Amino acid sequence: MSPTLLQLLLAALAAGAGGAVNAIAGGGTLITFPTLLALGVPPIVANATSTVALWPGTVGSMWGYRRELEGARAWAVRFAIPSLAGGMVGALLLLRTSSERFSTLVPFLVLGATGLFIVQGPLTAFLRARRALASTAELPVTQSSGTGPSAASGATALAPPAVPLLVYQFLVSIYGGYFGAGMGILMLAALGFMGLVNIHQMNGLKNWGGTCINIVAVAIFAASGVVNWPIAMAMAAGAAAGGYAGSGLAQRIAQRTVRRLIIAIGLSSGIWLLVDQL
Repeated sequence: MSPTLLQLLLAALAAGAGGAVNAIAGGGTLITFPTLLALGVPPIVANATSTVALWPGTVGSMWGYRRELEGARAWAVRFAIPSLAGGMVGALLLLRTSSERFSTLVPFLVLGATGLFIVQGPLTAFLRARRALASTAELPVTQSSGTGPSAASGATALAPPAVPLLVYQFLVSIYGGYFGAGMGILMLAALGFMGLVNIHQMNGLKNWGGTCINIVAVAIFAASGVVNWPIAMAMAAGAAAGGYAGSGLAQRIAQRTVRRLIIAIGLSSGIWLLVDQL
């Protein structure tokens, strides 16, 4: 598919909106992927192109949280192994899925990712509440002993992750390499259930895992020739501009409003795709 100037402009605008909402509340893929489908891009090409175009934003998010990983190096190293392996498996599975089969799965993937996005709000609130309770309980010890969160990031040293979490991360990474929308929510949930309470440290680990997953997927998609590079480049420029603008808008726009808009887009897109198959 050779995109027209109008298609490139619309793709860039969608990526700009996706980059902005990623900076404000997350969920940008639920804007970019359905937009590419609406522009006539085949589903597998749309998925791969969106992943490639938005990957720089993933790296930027990980870099922004790099100090939160200071007390979690053992986690970061061990987290990378299943993330890289699972991302590779998921990307290869996508390339081995027929266009017809993937088109059948797309509505359910979009609706499932939207469901995960809906869960993100309550989950984040729960994790923040746990963090607040843990901080209150540890405050006397921290003041008297001088130990606890580092001055730079508030991260505390963590024991290496358990094997069940690494297996879970491998499975999440397969999904991430295959489709990806909502995988961060799955990672946050697992980290919370494993006992982590520092939401910033958890976000750092989540972004690190997402970076590892996507770097393999991006490399495989790029090498396979499935990426529509003119659209990807236009989207990358739009996402960069949107991410920059979103970082400023984040302090002026209520996240609840943005989240509701993303949920509405995700649900309507998923239903439209489902009805279109009937």
